[in-house]
Amino acid sequence: MFKGIILSVIASVTFGVLYFYTKLLTGLDSEQTFGWRMVATLPFLTLLMWLLGDLNHIKTIYQRIIAQPAFFLLLILSSILTSVQLWLFLWGPMNGRGLQVSLGYFLLPLVLVLSGSLLYGEKLSKFQIAAVVLAVIGVSHEIFRLGSIAWETALVAFGYSAYFLLRKKIGTDNLGGFWWDIVIILPIALYFIQSGKGSLVVLQQQPLMLLVVLGLGVLSAIGLGSYILASRFLPMILFGLLSYLEPILLALASLALGEKITSEEWYTYIPIWCAVLLLVIEGSWHLYQQRKNKVAFERNIEVYQKRLKNGE
Repeated sequence: MFKGIILSVIASVTFGVLYFYTKLLTGLDSEQTFGWRMVATLPFLTLLMWLLGDLNHIKTIYQRIIAQPAFFLLLILSSILTSVQLWLFLWGPMNGRGLQVSLGYFLLPLVLVLSGSLLYGEKLSKFQIAAVVLAVIGVSHEIFRLGSIAWETALVAFGYSAYFLLRKKIGTDNLGGFWWDIVIILPIALYFIQSGKGSLVVLQQQPLMLLVVLGLGVLSAIGLGSYILASRFLPMILFGLLSYLEPILLALASLALGEKITSEEWYTYIPIWCAVLLLVIEGSWHLYQQRKNKVAFERNIEVYQKRLKNGE
């Protein structure tokens, strides 16, 4: 479990570092940066999958495409959904909208909770109901204040939820599915690289920028790989709790980059943060109960073994 915790923290910290990392990509706009990220991530992701023994997922999905050509249309949709999120992740801090993006990541678990309740009939606990109510209060204030919620926030919360639900539905919720997401979007990524003044010109003028681009791919692969590995080593509840570290770091990174939370915006952020806190408290309580039950079970086993040994 300790290994899983370390990997989860590495993933969250890596994603937080990527927020700052965009400042090193001078001369490139968000679309060009997205293009280079896709191109640079693919080889490192493939290497990671080889090290983890996950390359078979690529072949399995390919065989499904050959057997069911219509399945490829769903893969295209999956690629579009995740590509929009990866672009927005870079666009936000580069355009002073990192806080709005991080708020979407805070709302994402709550949207997933509601999705599970509405689509799969999962029952909400009292803590989850209270968390949803608080989130609704925060979102309602934002809508009252602006007439709508920030599109970046809505796109993360609902777009990523749609992406996760689609991957689960079509059975591509593994590294192989993400590999195909990147491969499918590569033509657009290459187009973005050539857009505007041309990022290749920037690389020629700033040779060290090539190392920065490669670093972008390495960080993306490390973040993703650590995240996937953490999900394998950790109980789902603890994995979910640790995932809240990412939006916290993204919000702190946005503030460090000079963004501000206005006095009116606090009435949006505070209820949503309280909602997340309730989910953390509930998850922590579940972990405590699981640990308590495990200790009691082990104690009963020891007592039973002693009785057998004494011939009772």
